[in-house]
Formats: sequence, C-alpha cells, structure tokens
Amino acid sequence: MREKELRLALVCYGGISLAVYMHGITMELWRLVRASRAFHAGEPPEAGTQGIYHRLLEAIEASADIRLRVLIDIIAGASAGGINGVFLAQAIATGRSLEPLTEMWLTSADADTLTDPDARPFSRATKFWAVPLAWMASGRAGGMVERTVDPQARGEVRAKLSRFVRARWFAPPFSGDGLCRLMLAALDAMAAETAEPPLLPDGQPLDLYVTVTDFLGHPERLAIHSPREVQEIEHRLTLAFSDRGAHPRRLGSDAELTFATRATSSFPGAFPPFTIAELDRVLAEDGRTWPGRDAFLARALPRHSAIGAAESAVLIDGSVLANAPFAPAIDALKNRPARREVDRRFVYIDPKPGRRSIRLVKGEAELPGFFATIFGALSDIPREQPIRDNLEAIEARSERIRRMAAIIRALRPEVEETIEALFGRTLFLDNPTPARLAAWRAKAQAAAARQAGYAYAAYGYLKLATVFEDLVNTLRRTGAGDRHDTAPIRAALRTHAIAAGLGDPGACSATGASDTVILFLRKHDVPFRIRRLRAVLRRIEEIEEASAVPLDGMQAVRDAAYESLSLYLDRQMDDFFGPEVRAAMARVVEDPAAALEAIAAARNLRLVDARADDALASALTALPKPERRTILFAYLGFPFDDIATLPLLQGDSSDEFNPVKVDRISPDDATTIREGGAAATLKGIQFNSFGAFFSRAYRENDYLWGRLHGADRLIDIVISALPEGVTLGPGVVSQLKRDAFRAILDDERERLTTIPDLFDELDREIT
Repeated sequence: MREKELRLALVCYGGISLAVYMHGITMELWRLVRASRAFHAGEPPEAGTQGIYHRLLEAIEASADIRLRVLIDIIAGASAGGINGVFLAQAIATGRSLEPLTEMWLTSADADTLTDPDARPFSRATKFWAVPLAWMASGRAGGMVERTVDPQARGEVRAKLSRFVRARWFAPPFSGDGLCRLMLAALDAMAAETAEPPLLPDGQPLDLYVTVTDFLGHPERLAIHSPREVQEIEHRLTLAFSDRGAHPRRLGSDAELTFATRATSSFPGAFPPFTIAELDRVLAEDGRTWPGRDAFLARALPRHSAIGAAESAVLIDGSVLANAPFAPAIDALKNRPARREVDRRFVYIDPKPGRRSIRLVKGEAELPGFFATIFGALSDIPREQPIRDNLEAIEARSERIRRMAAIIRALRPEVEETIEALFGRTLFLDNPTPARLAAWRAKAQAAAARQAGYAYAAYGYLKLATVFEDLVNTLRRTGAGDRHDTAPIRAALRTHAIAAGLGDPGACSATGASDTVILFLRKHDVPFRIRRLRAVLRRIEEIEEASAVPLDGMQAVRDAAYESLSLYLDRQMDDFFGPEVRAAMARVVEDPAAALEAIAAARNLRLVDARADDALASALTALPKPERRTILFAYLGFPFDDIATLPLLQGDSSDEFNPVKVDRISPDDATTIREGGAAATLKGIQFNSFGAFFSRAYRENDYLWGRLHGADRLIDIVISALPEGVTLGPGVVSQLKRDAFRAILDDERERLTTIPDLFDELDREIT
C-alpha cells in the first residue's frame, strides 16, 4: 500500500468577533486529524463528522490504493486567528479536546462579559451623554439593528449595543485582565480533559506562530555601505512556539500561551494594549506561577530583554501589521522531516474575503476626504494588505521545483548513458552492497566533476556557499550569537575557511575539488545528501505513476529512501545537538574550528552514509532488475544532475521538495449548502465585524456555519490529494458531504437553542 501524507500549514486571519466562526472551522480540522490518527492506528470510526472523515480515508484507500494520513504541523495566526491557532495547536500537541472551548465562545465571547467592570453603565466613568447615541444606533426604525438582526434577537442586541456605546470615556471598553483570565480558563478546561495520543507522528515537529505588534517599536540594526550600520524601528513581532517533535510534546506553559493569545487580540480601541505587568498581575491574583518567565521573555522580546526593558513593552493586535501571517509559515517549511511521500498544502482561513474590518468611505467611487485618508492610513490599509506577495513567493518556489524536475528529466538520457558507460560492464552492478554503493558513489562524483569542466568550479564554490549557509543557520538557530545578526558568525567561518585553504585558487576547478574541500564536504555537506535522496524519491514516484500495476518491492525501496532521508534531516533539527556540542557552538566566534569539529562529530555523516547505503542496498535487491537499475542510476547519476540544477535552486535545498498548493477556507468557497458568501450566512460581519459580541444567537449562527463550511472545504481538500485522474466514483463525495452536514446538525441541535429557524432552513437545504 502506497503511503502518503497530506500536510497542512494553516494561516488563520483575524476577524474580530468572527473568531467564533473560525472556532467552528478549527473544530472540523481537529476532527479530521483525529480521524486520520485513528484510521492509521486501526481504531474503529467514531460518531459525527470524525466518522465521516474516517470513511473518506477508507474510500481513498480502496479507490486509489493510497493510505493517506492528514496532519497539521504548521499554524500561523493573527488576532482572532491567533487565538484559534493557539488552541488548535495545543490540542494537536497534547491530545486534548477542543470541545470545552465551544461553550466558552458561545457564552463568554459576549460584550457584557468582555466589558471592563469599570466601563459598565452607571459606573462613575459612564458616558451619560451617549444615551441618545445608543438609542440612535440601536433603536431607530429602519436602522442597522432592524435591518440586520432577526426579530427574536433584536432586544438582546439593542441592550448590549447601548451598554457598549455608553462605555467609559476615552478608554477601551473591554477588559484586558478579563481576556487573560478567559484564555487561562480555556487552557484549564482543555487540560481537564482526558489526554489522547498527540495528533502528529513521533518526531514530526509542530510549529506555531502568533503575530503581535510592538506599539512603541524596537531598534533593529541594518548593515549598509556607508555608514556601516544604521538602526530602524521595527514594530512587527512573531511569537514562535515549537514542540520539536519531542516526547512529551509541549508548546509552552499556560502563561506563555496566554501571553500570545492576549497580545495578538488587543484590537485597538476595544481592548487596552497588552503589557507583561497585566499578565503578572492576573497570575498573582489567581495564585498562578509562571515557570521559565525570564527565558521566555528573552526569546519573545529579545531586543527589549537585552536592555532590561521587557516589562515596558506595549503590544497590540497582531493583525495591525500582519493579518495574513504567511511569512513565518513559509519559513517553517525548512528542515521538515520526511518519512513518506508528502503533499504540502497552505490552507488559509479567511472569514470575510473582500470585506474590510473598518470601512470609512461609503462608496468605492468616492474620493476619500481629509479624515478618511488619515484614519484609513492608520487602520484599513495595514490590516487589509493583499496576500499577493506571499502567494507569489509560494508559486515561485513551486515553479522553481517544477523547472528543476523538467531539467532533470531532459538530462536523464545523457546521464544514464554516462552511468552505463561508467558501470555497464561492472560485474556486480545488479547486486549492490553497501560497500559497492559507497565505491560507486565516489567514482560517479569524480566522473561528474571531470566531465563538467570549467562549470565545476562555479558549482563547487556554490556548493561550499550552500554548506556554509546551512552551518550559519544551524549555529544561529541553536543560540550561537545574536539570532538577528549573523554577521559575526559569517565572519568567523569565513576567516576559518581562508585559513583552512577552502578559498585557495584551484580549490574548485575544472579538474575537480581539492582534498581539503572534499574532506570538508564529507564532514558537513548535509544539503547534498538530502538533495540526492529526494531525487531518488522523485524517480520512484515517476516509476510508479508510469506503471499500470503496483511493483513488488517498491514500497520497501521508498521506505528505505525516506528512512535514510530522515537521518540527514534529523541532523538539521534544532534539538539534535547535546549540551556539550551547543557549548562549543556558542563559542563559534572565538573558536570556529572547534565549533565545526563539534558539529561534524555529532552529525557523524560517515556513519549515516553507511547506514543509508545499507538500507538502500537491501531494499534494491527486492526489486525487479529493470527498476533496480533505474533507481540505482538515479542515485549514482545525481552528481551530474546536481551540477546542472543547484544554481537553479539558488542554494536552497532544505525545503520539502514538492510544489506547494494553496487552498482557502472561507464562506465564499463553501457553497454546497448555500451560495452568497459571508453576507448570506454570517451574522458577525455586522458592526464592523463586532456583531457576534452582541448576541448569543449571532454566535451560535456563526459557529454552526463554521463547522458546516469547514466540513465542506476539508472534504474537497482531502479529495484533491488523489492522484490525477483518480476519483471516488459517482455520488460518493456528495453523499459524504450530506452525511457530514447531517452529523453536524445532529451534534448541535440541542446545544444551539437560539437559532431553531436556521436548523429548519438547513434541514430543507441539505438534500
């Protein structure tokens, strides 16, 4: 059975009160990956949509002979998306349930609950003069409430809107302390649930990124020609969490996760800016501790901590500058373990595509006036940046991979002829052993260098640069020096390289590499070994796609290649090195030679090469002779391919090696039940996206649609992982969707008691 992973990297937008809708979507994402884990563990399907997703994976296995595993290993979020991203990541890492959070969203994401006690009506700070404004906003005949709110919810909305408008003078109406306590209570509720196994395989890291905005800003140094260095004030911050795939999995303490959720959701004007003093106060009043506080602050606020000013940082909503945090998710693609075929997706959740959070002009054709221009520059434009740059970066990477694959296919006949000439008369070519593979690899690499001629010099120096960049990044990520300024590390490695003779004239030339360069690459060139195994895996995929029937032994060869690949990838992970090696790495600027020797000894690539040769040699013997020779030629011929394609990769060889596809989940895309997008389905879009804070009926509506839209789109996304030309048969997908929708209605009918009319409508619409 061919095994395949559908890996989802989630990007969760902000949406203010549409956080409730996004919770419905993340509930379905959680159920999908739970179903996948249970399916692969051989457990029986559960009730509800989790059972439907289980059936979907069974149908894929029966129709396509593919055992598909769905997992989420990267999550990036801002504002409301940041809150939902943190909770989903915690559920994935700990095996805890998201179920307790639903009642929290329905009950506590309410204007009355969120409002600071000092800002409530009839307190000393109440704006009594705002009573007429509240009446105008909520009670006017034909006004917003009458036009947009269902009759049974108008009284609730009018009362809460009145209290909201009459909140205290010139201060945010919502409570920062209250939101901190709400986030802590949510984490407590999750922790109280029985833990199941984590929703990721052992060794597969989960990376979480939450964007925040540093209101006052912090200085960043920039190197230019003249003067040598300048400072720029930076306001963007990304809080990074990772469980590193270790056991037991842990993203961070409750205090750290609360820090992230509270800071990213400090919507300007609604919540007060977040400070560390606020969280310290809440923790102290509730009798909670914050283990590892100083270490976390040094990591989360390095510039502030360096000058002892972390407590003075003022943080506001992450969506102010980064509402669509693709960049950290893209960076996280580097150094992912790969033990089987991967279909990588970026899935972004946009609860209101095309709708602004704050709209200051009535019509698109109107020229904005004085105040509209000023306030638009301060609010609309930063929050509503298009994601074109991010999508173009993903597509450029995917196109580079496709071009590389096309070049390799074009070169293949000539490369195979060359390998045939080198080894065709070798008596034991069809019977590879580990020792023979090692000798043949060395012979093929020497031949590739000779035949490349003058092109080899350029390739050799680019290869050295690629290895040095890999070492710089490894040293930076493991805490050697300033993680924001790699110039000292680069300078130290450059000085060492010159002293070691790596930059001598002729170190890389038309005749090949010098002994010094060869020894250095044998110790440190992890990227080349990764590229070679990925080339073998691509060749395996091509052979299988061209074959009409499954080939005996091919799964064993694939497993051996992925097993070998994982050994090299593990040596690029941040947590691979022990304390003694890290101590040597921390002194790289003072003693680069010792740091590099410590890295080389820990990685021990000679031993890993032997293990890879052993695994491949054993697996190849089980293949039919033609396929065995084809894969062997791909393995031995890779140096020829690499000379041609490394410049195309621009030295970037550490990413997952398949093109990335991008999918969106939004009301505009989930049209199986009802078309019309957010306007036809969601209530929280009202009042500049604050609408769901004013009515439980609104929240119930949006949560239910979140689950329905999530199921609709996730079934589409999973189906799209099928090989081209393979389908599940007529009516299978539509039946799965109907069953999922019905299961959701059955799950929620008793809980969502304020929207009976919606259930009646959906019963009629789901056919």
